[in-house]
Amino acid sequence: MSNPVRWGVLGAAKFAREYMARAIHEAEGAQLVALATSSAAKAEPFQAFCPELQVFTDYDALLASDTVDAIYIPLPNHLHVEWAQKALDAGKHVLVEKPIAMSADEIDGLIAKRDTTGLHCAEAYMIAHHPQWTRVRDLVAEGVIGDLVQVDVAFSYNNAADTDNIRNRAETGGGAAGDIGVYAFGCARFVTGEEPDAITSTRIVREAGVDVTTEITATFPSFSYHGYVSMRMAPYQEARFHGTKGVIVVKTPFNARVAGQAELEIRLSDHVRIETFPAVNHYAVQVENFCRTVRAGAAYPWDLENAKGTQTMIDAVFAADRA
Repeated sequence: MSNPVRWGVLGAAKFAREYMARAIHEAEGAQLVALATSSAAKAEPFQAFCPELQVFTDYDALLASDTVDAIYIPLPNHLHVEWAQKALDAGKHVLVEKPIAMSADEIDGLIAKRDTTGLHCAEAYMIAHHPQWTRVRDLVAEGVIGDLVQVDVAFSYNNAADTDNIRNRAETGGGAAGDIGVYAFGCARFVTGEEPDAITSTRIVREAGVDVTTEITATFPSFSYHGYVSMRMAPYQEARFHGTKGVIVVKTPFNARVAGQAELEIRLSDHVRIETFPAVNHYAVQVENFCRTVRAGAAYPWDLENAKGTQTMIDAVFAADRA
């Protein structure tokens, strides 16, 4: 792309340092140009792979810079909407880490601002950019496994020892449902295009005001759903789509290339076949798709309305548990 989108990152978060900033730096059509952090020590690892990086010690100063076109926000969850609004007000396109908001109604303001400004604003839901998930969606839509009857999803890790982690703190919007329920619940919506009719049961385990394990069953218009997410269980992830004629198992649905190879196991009555996607970096693909939308108006796989749908489902999970 002859006119690359110039990116700035708000905050030197570990995830930004290890994954997203590198993806921006490597992605076609993107250029990582700026980082905002008050810590010179935290900036050094970013400058190690991007020596020309400009470092701002103030978030607002980065937003005011005319050298930046788009902002990536990896801040703690409770700050996402506030800084996304500020970035849009500053005339920047915005990619915000998931969950983009703490409740669905908070996303309405971002939708309105996006529509008013014409700027691109999206949640960093990278699995929607991975070809394994596009393939699952196509296989289900084509009826390869017949009528979809049941979806089962599991996603877990254990960070019990990391008590200072923002995911373990209520005041920073922590919790398993917000952190990884976005994936476990949202993937069923992405594949089917359906919204849940009802959350029929919940089991939520809390520590210090944070849901550390959330298990749900739900009914969708054409299938049933069961899923659990946990920050207190051994690392594991799998998604299974079970139909009247076959089953699709997504072996590494959410952390492909990190937790394992992206691989689909398609089990039909007369054979089993495996499809693999070994070389795909969904973080980089996400950035490239974002840049194509900004520069060429290309359709984007996961808009704010999609993000609101998943957050609405998460809100419904907690409402059902309170009830």
